[in-house]
Amino acid sequence: MQPLTRLSDEEELFQTTVGQFARERLAPHVRQMDEAGVFRRELLDELFELGLMAIDIAEEYGGQSGSFFQSILAIEELAKVDPAAAVIVDVQNTLCNLALQRWGSDDQKRRFLPRLARDTVGSYALSEAGAGSDAFAMSARAIEDGDAYRLTGRKLWITNAAEAGLFLVFANADPAEGYRGITAFLVDCATPGLSVGKKEDKLGIRASSTCEVVLDDCRVLKENVLGEVGKGYKVAIETLNQGRIGIAAQMTGLAQGALDHALAYSNQRKQFGKRIAEFQGVQFDLAEMAVDVEASRLMTYNAARLRDAGLPFVTQAAMAKYFASQVAERVASRAVEVFGGVGFTKDYPVEKLYRDAKIGRIYEGTSNMQRLTIAKGILG
Repeated sequence: MQPLTRLSDEEELFQTTVGQFARERLAPHVRQMDEAGVFRRELLDELFELGLMAIDIAEEYGGQSGSFFQSILAIEELAKVDPAAAVIVDVQNTLCNLALQRWGSDDQKRRFLPRLARDTVGSYALSEAGAGSDAFAMSARAIEDGDAYRLTGRKLWITNAAEAGLFLVFANADPAEGYRGITAFLVDCATPGLSVGKKEDKLGIRASSTCEVVLDDCRVLKENVLGEVGKGYKVAIETLNQGRIGIAAQMTGLAQGALDHALAYSNQRKQFGKRIAEFQGVQFDLAEMAVDVEASRLMTYNAARLRDAGLPFVTQAAMAKYFASQVAERVASRAVEVFGGVGFTKDYPVEKLYRDAKIGRIYEGTSNMQRLTIAKGILG
């Protein structure tokens, strides 16, 4: 039995490659992208070129034939430098790609997976104004029309929407059946009736687009129904269960990045004639931060390994997401304090990481929703 954090040679090389890309290509642009609220197109193209947008898509469709765990490693490494970049890769791999591979027909896989592997950003359109934590209270409707469905409604807080070429849209085809009417649709961005609306001006992960998606009598052929009509709730639940591990990886990477900055600064900054790393108070803070990060990583890796092994992982995924989001906020806050006054300015990266951390407790299931999932798991 190998320790959870012991990587195979292939995983270690992959992790090193992603980390090098993050430091050399992402890092110089992080502040500018955060201020502009836009992810640079050439960096997005490089994510595709490196295969990071198609990690576990099969080679026959142009992907890397990697593992889910490799997706988790990539998300973590990117988040150390820019959590906004990490969530772009996260949504593509753990939600859109995996949903299509799990539920797509052979025809759908042939049509869409090569695009997602080559140059097309995917977006997961589930949430609405009145359907956040209660995702199945959605009002978007899908009305049958011959060989198609006509979709009408408004989706909010949709990640990757500004860059997306393909949307996984959830709408109710039979409201009388409640959640059993919810159906998933694969919708090209050029489909008449689909438009991307307001882009949110956010506290953190600002370079990752979060937009409204408007469906105005958007006609989608039945051949683009993902899974079965009325089984969209199952598609959503299964993808979100594994997507939470991706968010845990993002928050773990963010916390590690904040810790790395705090360690470097404490070894360089001097007060009262010595490095602040020599003060016991600072050492205690750094030690507790390191413990938090280690625990978060172990929980995240365990959930990912369970998922790859085909073993039950839903409770562990919820635990990892819940705990890692707390750790990210706590460690980033302490990192700001280690930096002192300069940590509160935008001249140093810990300020941004602190802002980026807050979303971890909110998206892909709030902390309260994770508590409910964990309680159901442990109570049987």
